[in-house]
This record gives sequence, C-alpha cells and structure tokens, in this order.
Amino acid sequence: MRSLPTTAEAVVFDCDGLLVDTEVCWTVAETAIFAAHGHPFGPEQKALVIGRTVEAAGEAMADHFGRPGAGAELAAELLDRVRKELARGAAALPGAAELVRACRAAVPIAVASNSPRELLDTALGSAGLAEYFTHSFAADEVRSPKPAPDLYLTACEALGAAPKRSVAFEDSATGISSARAAGLYVAVIPSLPGVGLDHDWLGAGLGEPELLDWVRELGQGAVR
Repeated sequence: MRSLPTTAEAVVFDCDGLLVDTEVCWTVAETAIFAAHGHPFGPEQKALVIGRTVEAAGEAMADHFGRPGAGAELAAELLDRVRKELARGAAALPGAAELVRACRAAVPIAVASNSPRELLDTALGSAGLAEYFTHSFAADEVRSPKPAPDLYLTACEALGAAPKRSVAFEDSATGISSARAAGLYVAVIPSLPGVGLDHDWLGAGLGEPELLDWVRELGQGAVR
C-alpha cells in the first residue's frame, strides 16, 4: 500500500457512504424497488447501483429487470424513496467530522458528489458537515457526472488546485474512476466489504490515526 502524499493543494471528498451514512437510505430504497419487481437485493445487486447517479441507477435497474425504457420511471421512484429516507436523518460516518475539520485547517477542501444538489444538501446538513464546506458540487451541476472526471476537475478549479497535486477520498468504483480520470491521488475507504477497488491508498475508515497524522503534516507544510 502506498503512503499518502507528503504535500497536497486540496482535498476533495465524496459524500454518500464516505462522509455521511446515507448508503443505508439508498439501500432501503433500492431493496424496496427490487422487491416490487420480484428481485432479491444483495451485495451483487448493490454493486450495480452504488456510486451511480440517480439516473444511471435507474437505467441499471431497468436493465436488470429486463424493462428497457423504464430507466427514467425507476430513477424517479428511487429519488422519491431516498428523499423520504433521508428526511429521517443521516449521521456522519465515524471520523468524518474530525478529518474534515483537520483538512479544512490545512488545505482547501470541497465535496464532489454524484447525488443531485437536493440530496447532497440534505445529507451534509443532516450530518452536521455543511458548515465546513464552502465549496460543494453535485451531479446535476456538471455536464457529465461520475465516472466522468467533470466533478473533480470542477472542484479543483474552484479551489485553485492542480488535480495532480490534489487528493480525492472515495468509497465506490464509480467515484474512483472519476477521480482517477481527473488525475487526483485516490484514497479509498470502501463502503462495501470484500470488494477490490483501485486505489493509491486504502483504509478501513476516516478515523484511522494515520489520516489525522497526515493532515497535521499537510498543515505544517502549508505553514512553511
């Protein structure tokens, strides 16, 4: 496993399943839709939709159900169900708040999420993380969402940082592909156990002491 880079101009975080425990909301919604169409929902099915936009998840479900042309309908149902689940609240994942605060004190930070703006704002607000981010970017605000590089390129441009000297934190293959295509260093905290993911650095959670030590070193470098 490679070590984290000794310098960075910016840190860009994914949101769902990385900073905020929203994947349970998505899984409840996805399970209900799969069940309504007579299909089970387990890790294999979750892998089809995790990290995707609502629209892409709808298309993936339509293909899986053998219902070509039903993607938009399924996407609308998914959005409605996730909206209702998120309204009940979602917590920050362990270590997220502390790491975000530390990163913010050291370098410019942003969120780049494949959720639409509505759900992104709800998730960050519910988890108490919105106040830490002056820059956040949602799937419906770029020409091509993840796995295209647009979200990460947009975030780095807004932060005045070179992508190749910035770090992305991701949890899914879709997000990793986006960050990789944009040229960022990719730190990965998998949200699905047992799934092999492309990465430059791999960890078990945002609360790992190594991450906080790394951020402190970044801050010292920024001061120098």
